[in-house]
Amino acid sequence: MNDGPGTDEPTGSGLAAERARRTAHVEDLRGDGAEPYPYRFDRTHTLNDVRRQWGDVDSGTETDDEVTVAGRILLWRDTGKLIFVTVGDRRGELQLFISKAVIGDEAFVAAKRLDLGDLIGVHGTVMTTRAGELSVRTDRIDLLAKALRPLPDKWKGLTDTDTRFRQRYTDLIVNAEARRTFEIRHEMVASFRRTLAGLDFVEVETPVLHVNAGGALARPFVTHHNTLDMDLHLRIAIELHLKRLIVGGLERVYEIGRVFRNEGTSPRHNPEFSILELYQAYGDHTEMMDITQRLIVTAAQEALGTTQIDISGEGVDLADEWPRRRMIDLVAEATGVEVHPSQPLDVLRELAGRHGVAVQPASSTGKLIEEIFEATAESSIKRPTFVTGHPLDISPLARADRDDPALAERFELFVDAREIANGYSELNDPVEQRTRFEAEQRLRDAGDADRGTIDEDYLRALEFGMPPTGGLGVGIDRLAMLLAGVDTIKEVILFPTLRPEQ
Repeated sequence: MNDGPGTDEPTGSGLAAERARRTAHVEDLRGDGAEPYPYRFDRTHTLNDVRRQWGDVDSGTETDDEVTVAGRILLWRDTGKLIFVTVGDRRGELQLFISKAVIGDEAFVAAKRLDLGDLIGVHGTVMTTRAGELSVRTDRIDLLAKALRPLPDKWKGLTDTDTRFRQRYTDLIVNAEARRTFEIRHEMVASFRRTLAGLDFVEVETPVLHVNAGGALARPFVTHHNTLDMDLHLRIAIELHLKRLIVGGLERVYEIGRVFRNEGTSPRHNPEFSILELYQAYGDHTEMMDITQRLIVTAAQEALGTTQIDISGEGVDLADEWPRRRMIDLVAEATGVEVHPSQPLDVLRELAGRHGVAVQPASSTGKLIEEIFEATAESSIKRPTFVTGHPLDISPLARADRDDPALAERFELFVDAREIANGYSELNDPVEQRTRFEAEQRLRDAGDADRGTIDEDYLRALEFGMPPTGGLGVGIDRLAMLLAGVDTIKEVILFPTLRPEQ
């Protein structure tokens, strides 16, 4: 009994020898007039189609139902006159029952030269073995693509995480969990689009290259346009262009797209990542919180089939009510000290130092409160919680709280100590927005590269009048991490940013 095809030890050893053996097979096929990389192959069924249609056939049954399927060879067992092959496609696996008596001597010899990893097309009839395994009784095999590299061991898979992320194509072939993660991500994003269509939002596309890097506090990537002889920035947010469209009267708009921030990498950060941003005229931040929960609960139900997820070993139902807590109240609970942006800077500096926060000379009272929150309270937030009432001086695009002008009408959604979403009652006063932009520019000129600049065109748009507006941004990657139950952002980005291979 063979464990797999092509297992005879080639001359020499290792990958080079195996590639040489497989390449020689390609040359032999072409020498015989066959094409190992044909242009197309017409399937009648996917492997999952076969399972759905014939999955209840009794053991030991042979049908006359013909199918033509395709997949990659994942497992191989040769018993002499019978070969059992497991092939896989996008959504499933299926066994092939290859009998010398059915396929013929010449085709049987050709089948034995196939390798793990080869892509094949198969014609045959549906059957179930006496052991109850649904199979295709094969009468013809077409090689669709010869694999020159061997696959990792089916049972061990790829054990090196760096290799998994660099060679995502190989990871997806052998790792069912990786495929499941990206199916969840796909269903989540598709659910967002369905929900927003039902709420009469319009999906739009806005520029990725920006003259001004605005809409967030982050360091941009800079590139140069040769023809125009000008520097441009890869966008750090989608916000300011979408709000221009609110001014233009579109009223409900959203975009799902890539943004870029020239910052470090971590289990929660990648220099390029995906975000959903939406803006709704005549709403405010409270309506944005309602939409946030609706989007996420619906996405969980449609991607997972349930709103129940596991967070740090605890079962949580996302459909439960999400509490709304002010940032300053959470800091007071964590430190035992009441805080507010109106307090003297020295008081907050002392409290920050007491809790291990590195105090920068230019830190404002609001920035210190945010950093104290991150150091003392953020890690304790496991269940979905809207953290509200951020200091106004760290929220340059949000309206002041109507009851406390030192705070902003802003929220961030935290789950499992991760920020998932961020929303505002959007500032629509062009005079006040200019004042905020000028303050940001001064901080940037003083050396804070994360601060924004003055966007004159956006200010011009506001001068035409923007209605009261609520805005929301949802981190696609972090939410996918939550729903898929993975701990690093690299698991939910198909091709994460990595250093070049040595």
